[in-house]
Amino acid sequence: MADEQSAAVQNMSIGDGLDKTQEEDFVDPWNVASSSAKGIDYDKLIVKFGSSKIDQALIDKMERVTGKPVHHFIRRGIFFSHRDLHQVLEMYEKKKPFYLYTGRGPSSEAMHLGHLIPFVITKWLQETFDVPLVVQLTDDEKFLWKDFTIEEANRLAYENTKDIIACGFDPEKTFIFSDFEYIGNSRGFYRNMCRFQKLVTFNQVKGCFGFGDSDCIGKISFPSIQAAPSFSSSFPDIFNGKSNVPCLIPCAIDQDPYFRMTRDVAPRMGCMKPALMHSMFFPALQGAQSKMSASDANSSIFLTDTDKQIKTKINKYAFSGGQTTVEEHREKGGDCSVDVSYQYLTFFLEDDARLEEIKQGYSSGQILTGELKKELITILQKLIGEHRERRAKITDDDIKRFMKPRKLKYDY
Repeated sequence: MADEQSAAVQNMSIGDGLDKTQEEDFVDPWNVASSSAKGIDYDKLIVKFGSSKIDQALIDKMERVTGKPVHHFIRRGIFFSHRDLHQVLEMYEKKKPFYLYTGRGPSSEAMHLGHLIPFVITKWLQETFDVPLVVQLTDDEKFLWKDFTIEEANRLAYENTKDIIACGFDPEKTFIFSDFEYIGNSRGFYRNMCRFQKLVTFNQVKGCFGFGDSDCIGKISFPSIQAAPSFSSSFPDIFNGKSNVPCLIPCAIDQDPYFRMTRDVAPRMGCMKPALMHSMFFPALQGAQSKMSASDANSSIFLTDTDKQIKTKINKYAFSGGQTTVEEHREKGGDCSVDVSYQYLTFFLEDDARLEEIKQGYSSGQILTGELKKELITILQKLIGEHRERRAKITDDDIKRFMKPRKLKYDY
């Protein structure tokens, strides 16, 4: 395919040559690093990863095919890169079905705003295209990579399920599953894992993901687990064993190495390559050079935070692009490219005109940092407050309904 940088797994490596000692930016599924206050250079990342930019032509095509405006995440370039998205749109035009796949690695009791991004766009995609969705909870991954017991990782998966359900997904078209609980009970999932594993060598996995000789063998095999939901035959209850239902995966760009490998192996399994949409990274409160961490409560806003906690975190920790004094700020203006409050507004303020008004006002010095933060606080208190209310109402029966393997409401 035109968007592939390499035709073979053995020619791929993390970041396709990104090296912490040679490049400013480093991205892999576990680490994101940039020496720039503005964060990752995404245009360079597209070139290095060999993906394609979501350009205006593709946006116009999406709007023409769906008859609806694209989500502001797409319009503003937050979802900026893709693999074979145009093919998914062509299939949709021909009334051929596809499904969505995204996931969550449960490492904390509640998700934070950064975790919310792929679920926001996935909900929009589900509603816009009227398609089914599978959500993988990689509790096994967190057990392998972190100091968790199996029981704790699985418990966190159920806690995160509440946040996912609270996003508003259609229960008749959404299947959420824990790896620990589903893989052994599926007639197709484990078989696809084994097919995948047989086609990838130990050296290829080490070369692609940087695993060392001291890593546990569970890590070596995990790519096959994350790849399996890309194939419709992994869900016989949903797709009746069909292996030819296309898959679209919305995810952050750091997950792309998993799916580059998946796209290489898929044809040799007799399966279709998954298509992808990549998002930018959501910045930590302390700025683009910092990393959000579920273990650092002050690096991010959690979906269970109270109004008071939201206000305190933004006022105290959100990195400012403003000047040192009010007088200097009025004269020189603020830098929106590094200001975290403004960057958060690009994600959660849907009104384009208001966002541009804020940008011009802050850049010219008319709007002060405190005023910018106040605007963000108001928006996030409303968004997270409504999410908290929905989450609090979710029952065990609701969770069971979403996590029961079944045929989803969709025509195949």
